Amino acid sequence: MNNNNAKAKSTKLNNPRLKNTEGNSTKKINIKAALSLATSALLGTSVVASCATQAQDVDEWQFDSAFLLYSEVDRVSASEAIIAGTKTFANDEVLTLKLTIDALTGASANGAVAQPNAQTFTRPSGNGQYVTAAGETPLDDTFKDTRVQLNGQWTQPLTENITGSAGGHLSKEYDYLSLGINGNLAYDFNRKNSTISMGLSFFQDTFTPEGGIPKPLSSMLVGDSSASDWDTEFAKTRVGDSENKSTADVLVGFSQVINRRMITAFNYSYSMVDGYLTDPFKVVSVLNNDGMAQDYIYENRPDSRIKQSTFMQAKYHFDDSLLNTIADVSYRYMWDDWGISSHTIDTRFAIPVGRTSYIEPHIRFYQQSAANFYQPYIIVQQEKTVFVSADYRIGEMTSVTVGAKYGMTLNGGNELSFRLEYYRQMPTSSGFTEPEALQTQNIYPVVEAIIAQVSYSF
Repeated sequence: MNNNNAKAKSTKLNNPRLKNTEGNSTKKINIKAALSLATSALLGTSVVASCATQAQDVDEWQFDSAFLLYSEVDRVSASEAIIAGTKTFANDEVLTLKLTIDALTGASANGAVAQPNAQTFTRPSGNGQYVTAAGETPLDDTFKDTRVQLNGQWTQPLTENITGSAGGHLSKEYDYLSLGINGNLAYDFNRKNSTISMGLSFFQDTFTPEGGIPKPLSSMLVGDSSASDWDTEFAKTRVGDSENKSTADVLVGFSQVINRRMITAFNYSYSMVDGYLTDPFKVVSVLNNDGMAQDYIYENRPDSRIKQSTFMQAKYHFDDSLLNTIADVSYRYMWDDWGISSHTIDTRFAIPVGRTSYIEPHIRFYQQSAANFYQPYIIVQQEKTVFVSADYRIGEMTSVTVGAKYGMTLNGGNELSFRLEYYRQMPTSSGFTEPEALQTQNIYPVVEAIIAQVSYSF
């Protein structure tokens, strides 16, 4: 590798967001999608000229830790702790281990629309009911979950220019188990300034929701839960205790050092998901012509999904006249056979402050179209549909994240950083015309959240 490109190549190898591997986070569609956005940069390393990452000593562990708080206004709150350890051996073999623990509590939207009168819903377990006030978005306030996740990765040179890696994944929640394996091969050429890679992963997930798996499109049982035949009638709305889902991913990547100041990365991913993809906790409101709720039915989604995406990223290190700032800009386009497509633009600027600290402003823009079976509600006279979901997370939406990170290098080379961001998600109607009773209701409420994080590398 020529000396002019040494700096950019070092940045590439030390920044996990530029590696041509992409961890699988395919899970049940729930609030963890938002938490994933919040933690997308968790444990990421910002490299600035005055605070450059030093090479890790052979046979010594390097640890990265972080604690994050994510809080939506009047909805879900989450706390997450991560610790990751990396050990490099004398023959350039690398072992990486990561433990993640997160807890979520609060109120989660159940999919029904707001009404001008109070609404009563049965809890997913079938034990008890809750009431949503007139004009309020229906939220199940018993939402609670704890997740423990373990990841391990082994990386080693196979030849002078080929590096291989393999890893495993285990994630356990109260009602969810995910097991996965992955592998990756990377080939360096052009004096190690260019790298092509290919990664494969496979995940097997099992759902065991409290109360069982709802019968698709069946009516939610609402009434006197103390009645003698309640359990029998509730059981008629269930089809089993558990369901499975499998996910296979392929990722092809290319990275290129342009010069000593600039590096680029390009990825293409293909994902095949089969099995239970319905959210067992979501319902759809069935309305009359005036817009008043007559029934609530459990949603139903297709049992397969193919997702594809392209990703482009560029990092540029400006000269001294711009305070040694590093610009990091990326764009991702995703599309699938559900009719969803999305655009993501993510921009960061790492700006040195003095000799041992930096500030990193961040802005992220996301825009998504709706799934072809998304409907915020159903009118009684509508033709029966096979697939339907009112989950706003697969509807049309735009979201923005803005914030900043402040980091400093401590005595001994350890790094401490703080991040504070504001997240705003704005669902839209996708062209649906509201009946009279809904015209005074907020059926596409904005979701706002504050994200706070502290990280420490040692």
